Amino acid sequence: MDIVYPYIIYLNDKIYKVVVVRDTMVKIRKRIKGKQKYYYLESSIRKGNKVIKKEKYLGKEIPKDIENLKDEFEKEIQIDLNKKLEAIKNNFQIEWKRLPESVKEKQKEEISIAFTYNTNAIEGSTITLEEAREIIHDKISPNKPLRDVKETEAHSKVFLNMLSKKEKITNTLLLKWHQDIFGETKPDLSGKYRDYLVRVGSYIAPDWQEVQTLMNQLTDFINENVNKINPVEFAGRAHFKFESIHPFGDGNGRIGRLIMNQILWHHGYPMLIIEYKKRSSYYKAFTKGEEGFVKYFIRRYLAVHKKRLNNKEKTNDNETK
Repeated sequence: MDIVYPYIIYLNDKIYKVVVVRDTMVKIRKRIKGKQKYYYLESSIRKGNKVIKKEKYLGKEIPKDIENLKDEFEKEIQIDLNKKLEAIKNNFQIEWKRLPESVKEKQKEEISIAFTYNTNAIEGSTITLEEAREIIHDKISPNKPLRDVKETEAHSKVFLNMLSKKEKITNTLLLKWHQDIFGETKPDLSGKYRDYLVRVGSYIAPDWQEVQTLMNQLTDFINENVNKINPVEFAGRAHFKFESIHPFGDGNGRIGRLIMNQILWHHGYPMLIIEYKKRSSYYKAFTKGEEGFVKYFIRRYLAVHKKRLNNKEKTNDNETK
């Protein structure tokens, strides 16, 4: 593995110093039979509820062109993975197109309730799932801190507007999302990138003077690669890169999760809700660098939408009978 660059990410009042490594799913495995050694390329792949291993025999010695062989093997695996993700998308689109418009609107609201509850809870909101439903659907305010109530209401509005209108991800859009969500509750930091350092012990987040440049680079990356990378992988990478910058004084997780779901939704893929109860694995994934986080993200996506994948696999099985 080759070290690429170090950086720091700040999440939920914790700073993690991370070293990004160029890692792959492909490993070289050695097997010994008798006195003879045999070498294989190996990768673990999830299929339905099972994890299976895919192998490629190399020979009794590691070939000199091993890097090229690993690249070819990775491409084969990526093609298989993309087919799975495409199957999820296609099945979702079939389901979605069957729904009457009025039902679609109700479904969007249900997604908004679940997403808003979980994304806010991860950041410390006291609003429960049922209270989020009361605020968003029934327009009833529970006996909870006004800040949490207002941020729940505002987040849902931003989320639903994001679903209804496809917009280019720019600094202007991200600042607007932030202003719309936190304008009433955190007017001193809403709608602007931080202009101060973030320190926890000896760890320091990216210097505030670098934030604008880093955000320009991020939005350039998003808009230059939006149609070049599978949308699920792309959503994971964009989310990770945004969180590594930590451009806002507060609310970075919520904006980052909006970014990833904006990418998924407007590419025709079902969205991913990071559940509050699974936040520990989510936090841990950030400490594994970009490649590690993307692997976690795709695994989580496949697990959440496995029924849509399994439906496609069952359909293919029936077609071949």
